[in-house]
Amino acid sequence: MPFSLPAGGRLTALAVSLVVALGAATLGGAPASAAAPASPYGPQAPQNPFTAANGAATMHGDTASSGTTSYPGPGTSGINYTRTALASACPTVVVGGDGYVVSLCTTIFGRTPTAHLLDPATGADLASLALPKGSLFGGVYAYLDNEDRLVVVDGNDNLLRIGHHRSADGWALTVDRSVPLGDAVPAGDNIVGLTPDWDGRVWFATSGGVIGTVDDTHGTVRAISTGEGVQNSISTVPGHTAVATDHALYLLSAAPDGTPVVDRRTPYDRGPARKPGQLSWGTGTTPSFFGPGDGTEYVAIVDNAAPHGNLLVYRVTGGPEPICRIPVLTQFARSGTEDAVIATGRSVFVTNTYGYPYPALPEGAPASQPASAGFDGGLSRIDVNAEGTGCSVVWNSTVKSAALPRLSLADGKIYTVSVTGPTGSAGLNTFAQYHHSVLDPATGAQLSSSFLGIGLVYNPLQMRGTAAPDGTLYQGTETGVVRISKR
Repeated sequence: MPFSLPAGGRLTALAVSLVVALGAATLGGAPASAAAPASPYGPQAPQNPFTAANGAATMHGDTASSGTTSYPGPGTSGINYTRTALASACPTVVVGGDGYVVSLCTTIFGRTPTAHLLDPATGADLASLALPKGSLFGGVYAYLDNEDRLVVVDGNDNLLRIGHHRSADGWALTVDRSVPLGDAVPAGDNIVGLTPDWDGRVWFATSGGVIGTVDDTHGTVRAISTGEGVQNSISTVPGHTAVATDHALYLLSAAPDGTPVVDRRTPYDRGPARKPGQLSWGTGTTPSFFGPGDGTEYVAIVDNAAPHGNLLVYRVTGGPEPICRIPVLTQFARSGTEDAVIATGRSVFVTNTYGYPYPALPEGAPASQPASAGFDGGLSRIDVNAEGTGCSVVWNSTVKSAALPRLSLADGKIYTVSVTGPTGSAGLNTFAQYHHSVLDPATGAQLSSSFLGIGLVYNPLQMRGTAAPDGTLYQGTETGVVRISKR
């Protein structure tokens, strides 16, 4: 995200015509209470030793991109919320071990990538740092490292570690380390995915299909080229890195000198064309590792088949054939997703973005087929069987999720922002109503819905909320960050 805004698994930009965010609306901010009994879902993905705690270290929670959190959410008994107006869309919101919230945003006017430090007690903006910008749809899925530093790549292709520091003059965000990526990123290319492995290397992928590693202690960069486009983030678990190009799913490891090694390349059905509600021709999902043993046995993506995308689940250490290929979101005539899935234990949750009207498309994006469609929303849950030999649909929901949902393993609830009212391109930014919604992962039923607001200042643009240890949820929107806590 330094240079654009994601839609779930992707970066997307705001239209130039967006208005400046309105002032913050405050309805109180009581702290969350203790979590409900533990969720039956999981296990949680392995804790990466080079990131902040799982659940709040990356946009997707952890380097496995599981979409889960070990923290409770605000629950179903009523909420308080405040909105921090930043005149920016804020796709990445992470929380460090010190409790402070760091968000990477893109300004509406000028599209400048900017890091913000937010007060965990109020959500107020304590400090900011603008970064050099690159191409409009370049960017990375930034993460928080084990020293609570935001790790990003700027528009000059420098890997930065940004720390937050307090002095007598107040808080400041500073670049604590900068490592140039040099010729590893070709001219005109840009980084879209960023994550560390268990040896401390930082893996990256570019939109042009370059996959590389950085040892930023010694300044060593190693890279290979796939020759295929990459439009989603990348994921790591011990010994494995997953990258989904617009043609295939790659599983990689690193040679002793850090050079990426392709262990397996598995093509998928990329469909006849880009679908409305997706930003490129191919999968819209970041690969997600999960499994019932240690959380690393399987890796999943959703393909772009027509009329419905298929959930593809592979054994990480098995052969190239998926253990299941099953159509998802079949409660609608057509479906597709631009959102990363939630994946935990034996369960995968998929969100429908077919027809979702993004404000802008990447330069050179092919025309969608059809040219446009209504946005139906909806989610599906699919379970891998106990033998690990197939999958089945557990439930389908028609809830219109305008955000990328997250599952709390602490309280056993799915948190998202749902939308009602007009959901066309103009409607989402004018008269659509946005609600903090809680779903039951066992049944798909909506347990509660709390009104947040109307129009673009509350539009979450299919971005994922992040829960803090105290149960407060931070949701990036088109114009800032909404802080939601239990009443």
